Amino acid sequence: MNRSPNATLSRKMASFMLIVAHLSRLFYVKKVKKSVTIGFDLPRLRNRPCTAGGKRDILSNGKGKGGARHLFLRRIELLDTEFAGDDRYLAAIPAICPGLAQGLDLSKAPVTFFVGENGMGKSTLLEAIAIAAGFNPEGGSLGLRFSSRDTHSGLFRHIRLVREPYRPQDGYFLRAESFYNMATAIDEADDDGLLRYSYGGKSLHEQSHGESFLSLVLHRLRGHGLYLFDEPEAALSPSRQMALLCAIHGLVQQGSQVLVATHSPILMSYSGGLIYQLDGGGIRRVAYKDTEHYQLTLRFLMDSDGMLKRLLEDG
Repeated sequence: MNRSPNATLSRKMASFMLIVAHLSRLFYVKKVKKSVTIGFDLPRLRNRPCTAGGKRDILSNGKGKGGARHLFLRRIELLDTEFAGDDRYLAAIPAICPGLAQGLDLSKAPVTFFVGENGMGKSTLLEAIAIAAGFNPEGGSLGLRFSSRDTHSGLFRHIRLVREPYRPQDGYFLRAESFYNMATAIDEADDDGLLRYSYGGKSLHEQSHGESFLSLVLHRLRGHGLYLFDEPEAALSPSRQMALLCAIHGLVQQGSQVLVATHSPILMSYSGGLIYQLDGGGIRRVAYKDTEHYQLTLRFLMDSDGMLKRLLEDG
């Protein structure tokens, strides 16, 4: 059968676009004042073309052949416990020693939550994973490098990330504690005014804390990526936490892996997530309704007057 020149050209263009869609990570690095460097991801196709068999590209839904998800981190392993100097306190955190002694499985779900009381090591663990994965300790994309003050632990030197063969096309480490410093570094890098379009069209400092956080998640995160969120609920109202929950689900549908350290019973309710409880006994997997966060919140909402009376009377 003779094909018209236009049909041949369309077929060639479709093949070319498919190749472009599979290019793993294109970016250029630009150095700016105050030793801040940032990597800009070039625009990628969001709607990937179908394969010859009519099936959508595996990267568009996060699943490969046979329905296996494309995760990027499989396990975390503790290499040693020879903590010295300022890192000696790490040996006293049960979630690290002996919590990580048998390794930590991240392969059971695309979203993993680290939950527990303050001081149990959630942020310390997530921070170590982020640094070991190549992120800046204070947050940002894989290409962002800045430092306001070195406060991170040396745990990343004592762990090993067991990776899957698939490489993320995007990535971000987002932590509430240093979000202001990260937003400042982004503004300093944006001397041509173009970078802000990746964050909703205006500087993160020109938005409220909650608006800027959600704007970053909705506009900058592109999918098929590795994303780490440290206590993201700190900036968000309950309704915005629900919006973030929807955004996380969207990232999962786009083939992403998400790790979250949180106190929010709204976020940890995600049905496709795995919850690890960090406490005085180490690290253990728990069901959502067995978490203290869920049980305490439910008890308070079911009997707020009674709970307030007991709390206030007890001082």
